[in-house]
Amino acid sequence: MSSGRVLIVDDDREIREMLAEYLTSHGFEAQTADGGAAMRAALARGAPDVVLLDVRLPGEDGLTLARFLRERYDVGIIMVTAAGEVVDRIVGLEMGADDYVAKPFDLRELLARVKSVARRTQGAPRAAASVPAAPQRLPIGRCLLDLQSRQLFGQDGVEVPITAMEFDLLKAFVDHPNQVLSRDRLLTLTRNREWEPFDRSIDIRITRVRRKVEEDPDNPRAIRTVRGAGYMFVPAAGPDRT
Repeated sequence: MSSGRVLIVDDDREIREMLAEYLTSHGFEAQTADGGAAMRAALARGAPDVVLLDVRLPGEDGLTLARFLRERYDVGIIMVTAAGEVVDRIVGLEMGADDYVAKPFDLRELLARVKSVARRTQGAPRAAASVPAAPQRLPIGRCLLDLQSRQLFGQDGVEVPITAMEFDLLKAFVDHPNQVLSRDRLLTLTRNREWEPFDRSIDIRITRVRRKVEEDPDNPRAIRTVRGAGYMFVPAAGPDRT
């Protein structure tokens, strides 16, 4: 039984073939593409569970393609960046990537990250066959989080696009209201223990979800910062503690 489908987008043929062989040997169905045009052709044949996307591509770079993917497809995105390219990692996460891995990478680490993103992607329904009998939508800021469909909606009922990781973060908060959650605890709750607790990408992701759920992201009232400790979800308005 396949562990999932992975599309590898990299202009280096040796890297593409090496990753495809390695992931295939660990149960994944692997496709390859050398750039944006080939990636779109592969997507037209069927969306994968995870796209492994090199940032430094000629022509359309990986960041541009990540935006294209997030706007049109419900897939997991793992950015492949050069070692030390912190800006690429931050921008990639801002574009909607679910994770990143730096070159030169350890194949076992890459496999763990692919498996983690694939599990989240496969666990999120891509389309609802019918309207749930009793949808469980919990208010968070100006939005409603649907735990059954793993979707976020505005008060007007319009869906607000979120990634699998963003849903996991929001669910962690609504499951633990009025509790201070450290970065380490959030990583545990979102099943991302392969990350380090001091990894600042968790802060970038929280900034992203605040832009979606807060009335004023610069003055967050739903997801508040507790300095030196972590973050706290406050279901109802109260005295500002940011």
